[in-house]
Amino acid sequence: MFELTITNNNKKKNYYYGDGKTWVRGGCIGKGCFGSVYMATLKKPKLKYSSYPPIMAVKSAEVSLSSSIQKEKEVLNNVKGCRNVIRCFGDEITNAGNGLMVYNLLLEFGAGGTLADLISKSGGIGLPEPDVKRFTRSIVRGLWHIHQCGYVHCDLKPDNILLVCNSHCSVSGCSGSGGDEFVAKIGDLGLAKRAKQSKKGKLMSYWRGTPMYLSPEAVSDGVQEAPADIWAVGCIVLEMLTGCPPWGRESDTMCEDVVNRIGDNESPLIRTTLSSEAKSFLKGCFAKSKFRLTADMLLVHPFLEGIDDDEGDDEDDDSSDVYDINAISSLIMSENEDGYSSYWSEDDGEGTETDMNSCFSIGEETSTVAPLNGVQHPISVTISSRV
Repeated sequence: MFELTITNNNKKKNYYYGDGKTWVRGGCIGKGCFGSVYMATLKKPKLKYSSYPPIMAVKSAEVSLSSSIQKEKEVLNNVKGCRNVIRCFGDEITNAGNGLMVYNLLLEFGAGGTLADLISKSGGIGLPEPDVKRFTRSIVRGLWHIHQCGYVHCDLKPDNILLVCNSHCSVSGCSGSGGDEFVAKIGDLGLAKRAKQSKKGKLMSYWRGTPMYLSPEAVSDGVQEAPADIWAVGCIVLEMLTGCPPWGRESDTMCEDVVNRIGDNESPLIRTTLSSEAKSFLKGCFAKSKFRLTADMLLVHPFLEGIDDDEGDDEDDDSSDVYDINAISSLIMSENEDGYSSYWSEDDGEGTETDMNSCFSIGEETSTVAPLNGVQHPISVTISSRV
C-alpha cells in the first residue's frame, strides 16, 4: 500500500490513499495542481482474464478536491475512440488511511514518460527530425479527433504528451530513447472545454493552460478555441526541433514578459536552420487566428508527408484489447484452443464484455465471434434499427 506523508504544523502524519479492488498503488510518478499520479499494478497479474492492463497510471485526489479529475473522466469518455488520446479504463473510490475518500482515475500508462522528458534528454539540441515528424503526426491526429468531438484541449504542452509503448515492444524492452518504440498520446484533459462554450460577446475571465503555450487571441481577447490548440502545437514542434522552450531558455522565469510579448502578437522565433517544410509548418501554426491552419490541414502538410500511420485503425480502438496498448500483453493475454484471444474479466469465471458495440451493429446483419468460458463460437445477430 502506498504511503503518503503530509507535513502539518511540523508534525508528520502518514496517510494511505489505498489500493483498488484489483490493483495495488505504487510510487508517485507525477504531481499537478489537481492531484497526484501513481503507477499501479494488478494484484493478480498472471490471471488469464482481466478488465485492466497489467500496469496503469492512477490519478488520485481526495473526493472533495477531485472535481477537475472527475471532469477529465467525463471528457475522456466523450473523446474516446482515438489511439492518439490517452485511454481511460474507468474510475474507483478508495479509502485513505485518515478516513477520507479518494477519487482515482485509471489511465493508460506511458512507459516512455512525457515528451518533455524526452526533449530534456536531448541536452538542448532537440530531437531528430524524423522523430519530430512522427510525434507531431500523432499529436495532430489526436487533436483532430478532440476537435471533431467538440472540445478544445486548452493545455497542450510537452508535459501533457505521454509516450506509450508501441504494440510490438515491451515495457522492459523499451530503451526510452525515442525512435519508433513509442506512440505520442495526448493526455491531461482536465482543462478541456466545449468549443464555442462562451456566450457571444462575453470574454473569459481567466486563462486555461500554461502561459508559455497560450495564443495571442487567448491573451488579448480571452478566446480559446480550436486555433489556440494549433498555436500550442507549433510551440511543441518548435521545442522538439530546437530542444529549447518556444520563448527561450529563460522564459520559465520571465512569465509576465512572455505573456506581454504574446499579447503584442509576437510569435516564437523560427530558426533559419530548420528545414523549409518545418518552417512552413510552424508559420501555419503561428499565423493569425483566422488564417491559422486547422488540424486536418496540418495532417496533409508536406512536413508530415511519408510518415506512416500508427498501427491499427482509430475506429476499432474502443473495442480493441486493453492489453495491446501498453505492449505488455504477454503477462496476461492468452489464446484458447481455437487460437482466438480472450478479452474477458475474471468476474464469476464468465466475464462481461467491455464494449457491446463491438458485437452488434444496428439495422444490419453481422457475424462476430463472442467468447464464452474460454471457448468462442460464431453467431449472427440482427437488431432492428428501431430498437
